[in-house]
Amino acid sequence: MFDIGTTLRDARTRQGFDFPELEQLTKIRPKYLRALEDERFDILPAPTYVKGFLRSYAEALGLDGQPFVDEYNSRFAVGEEEYTIKTRRVPTRRAERSGRESRIAVLALLGIAILTALVIAAWRFGGTGDQNVPGLALQRQQGAVSGTHTRGHVRLFVRAVSGSSWMEVRSGSMSGRSLYSGTLEQGQHKRFVGRQLQLTLARPGNVSVRLNGNRVELPAGTAFVVTSRRIARATS
Repeated sequence: MFDIGTTLRDARTRQGFDFPELEQLTKIRPKYLRALEDERFDILPAPTYVKGFLRSYAEALGLDGQPFVDEYNSRFAVGEEEYTIKTRRVPTRRAERSGRESRIAVLALLGIAILTALVIAAWRFGGTGDQNVPGLALQRQQGAVSGTHTRGHVRLFVRAVSGSSWMEVRSGSMSGRSLYSGTLEQGQHKRFVGRQLQLTLARPGNVSVRLNGNRVELPAGTAFVVTSRRIARATS
């Protein structure tokens, strides 16, 4: 048993994320992210969304989302109550009318269940219905998979700690789109997200680098290839 909200908050604070950045990564509104950290699950749309939001938020912070879902189920999920329905004999015409009404009610409930399943499927697997699900952004990043937006992505954090350093970051390759080019003064930091990044530093010894929330040591050199698993020296 562990504290869901405190664990999420500590992981976010440790990695230096703020809510607007996490909204871009998870497609979850900041007010819902705060509710997860405060364990105010009652203000979220429904238990199904709570579980999906918990999983997405935890994975965006580099954590395994399943333990958070299991902890929520064990502490907060409400079990289904069983009801015993007593039946009695009724005249034939009344029984037929009651049977028709029952069939209509069953069909209505079935329609509601199908609609609910379609909404959940659209939210989980990236259909066009995302725009109708509370807490999800209207647009998705190309190639992202709903519920696991950050899998396979690079989350790069660079801070100048021992002095300034000129820095350039490009998307994909050295000829890719420029994401940043300039001098990072001491105390300043930048964050970048992408499939693969090219990082060039004039003074690598002056900066501290985190990859997906983990501190990493740069290899020798000034040009680097950054993937979701490692930072390697770039080869010409």
